[in-house]
Amino acid sequence: MQNRNVVSVRIITADIQRLVQFFEKATCIPANWSTDDFAEIVTNSFTLAIGSTRTLAFFGEGIARAAANKSVIIEFLVENVDDDYERIKDLTTDIVQQPATMPWGNRSLLFRDPDGNLINFFTPVSAEAIKKFA
Repeated sequence: MQNRNVVSVRIITADIQRLVQFFEKATCIPANWSTDDFAEIVTNSFTLAIGSTRTLAFFGEGIARAAANKSVIIEFLVENVDDDYERIKDLTTDIVQQPATMPWGNRSLLFRDPDGNLINFFTPVSAEAIKKFA
């Protein structure tokens, strides 16, 4: 059986400069640019790829649409979600939920990027959640 690992999630955007700059500021990670139409925010566990709508031509017409996601949450494990909230609240006006502790033991901050994608920054706070992400 082959090993399968999620290594990347890609967002398609009509304004790649704006979205990449947003994620660089939100994550405090500089983007790696491959071309003017493709950049990556690389973390220890996975890569957030950001492609312009022009990259869709390589895959086929009509396969994706920028700023149309209403079903996926992109989640980042962070050291202290309350500290990140202080920075994020100045980066976006679209805070969906201020830091709150969830029943499953994570303290979570939900906000939207400039294209409307839902982003969750979370910090494990219960003993079980801390153990899960240790």
